[in-house]
Amino acid sequence: MSAITLSLVVAGLALIGWLTARTRAAGFRTGAQRFSSLPTHHGWYVALWTVIPPLVFLVIWAAVSPAMVTDAVLTNPAATQLPPPGFDRASILSEARELGAGRAFGAFNETSRLLAPAYAAAQSRYDWIATALALLLAFAGGAYAFTRIRPGFAARTRIERIVMGALLAASLIAILTTIGIVASLVYEAARFFSVVPITDFLFGTHWSPQVIDPRDPGASLGAVPLFWGTFFIGAVIAMAVAIPFGLMSAIYLTQYAAPRTRRWMKPILEVLAGVPTVVYGYFAALTVAPAVRDFAVSIGISWASSESALAAGAVMGVMIIPFVSSMADDSLAAVPSAMRDGSLAMGATSSETIRKVLLPAALPGVVGGVLLAISRAIGETMIVVMAASGVATLTANPFASTTTVTRQIVDLLTGEAEFDSPKTLAAFALGLTLFVVTLLLNIVALRVVKRYREAYE
Repeated sequence: MSAITLSLVVAGLALIGWLTARTRAAGFRTGAQRFSSLPTHHGWYVALWTVIPPLVFLVIWAAVSPAMVTDAVLTNPAATQLPPPGFDRASILSEARELGAGRAFGAFNETSRLLAPAYAAAQSRYDWIATALALLLAFAGGAYAFTRIRPGFAARTRIERIVMGALLAASLIAILTTIGIVASLVYEAARFFSVVPITDFLFGTHWSPQVIDPRDPGASLGAVPLFWGTFFIGAVIAMAVAIPFGLMSAIYLTQYAAPRTRRWMKPILEVLAGVPTVVYGYFAALTVAPAVRDFAVSIGISWASSESALAAGAVMGVMIIPFVSSMADDSLAAVPSAMRDGSLAMGATSSETIRKVLLPAALPGVVGGVLLAISRAIGETMIVVMAASGVATLTANPFASTTTVTRQIVDLLTGEAEFDSPKTLAAFALGLTLFVVTLLLNIVALRVVKRYREAYE
């Protein structure tokens, strides 16, 4: 039975359980007696007991059944032709599995073709076993819950506990995923730093992973040019574009724009945040970068690069404008209106009120938003991959080429180098460094925003 059919059958059983339990519980509600749960609660209690056990079983089964199917296939006489355990053996078994499932139409290895029928038969057999056990669990769970329905049974409390458990499980999945990401970064970065001294990586000024001396790999893996390029593009050029335009747009929308104008201008501005970053990358590479180079040549800078820091940073700043504008908008709107009214009552003009009252009062929130925007900018990948250079240089010239941490991570992981080589492991060290920097920026920004909000609550 297919997964969709099995899901529909289990859902149908849950619906039947819900209806029968609700009908039975409704029969208890006679006279003036008060009950702790409604008939609907009893219905949902039975439905959940019908759905959850087979669902948990199928999740566990999906994790363990491939190994059981493979073990069954290995008992086939054709499996004696398999090579010893290793990459070749795994590739043949994977090919046979795809053939048996009907997802492939040809075999590169004759052994795969011979094992495909065994895979199909074993998979079918275990699928039917899983179907039978799942339906049995659904029946058993629903019957158990149905026998517990009685006038004094607190079904509502049981449902709330199940919902709380589901919410806790969802929270733990998110937390464990984060822990797993950090653990993988730390583990691989530790392997890298066991080969390359951390001082050479953090303070070295030469980055050339294409040519690494095995005797001194740290001499070619100094990441200072990458850190500078990331800071120069994401925190200097991008913010030089995003902060003025974002802040001015927020001031206009909150202080000058009519309600009707604000209603249609704010969504249009926030559309920029929904544009895929790859589109920004195409725009930067095909439109902005040539325009920047032509402008540089027109003012006498003939050596200007078509992969300049200015092109990537300017487009990145445009992408960040909605972020800065939204945070500044919220910060200005949160300033008590009494401060603005008092300034105007003292004879100050609107511009003076904005400059000397509203902006200073909203400054912590604006600064927090800018820090969050910087952390978003320095982690951007597609724009710098498509518009920035791959050459690591220490330069403050916006018309020169430079690179970023994210661009180098992509370059390091998209090649034919061995996974255990210092070149590949350097990507994890860069990722860990970027993670720590963005985490610190987010912590500082959130603390600033929190203090600002507490001041006006």
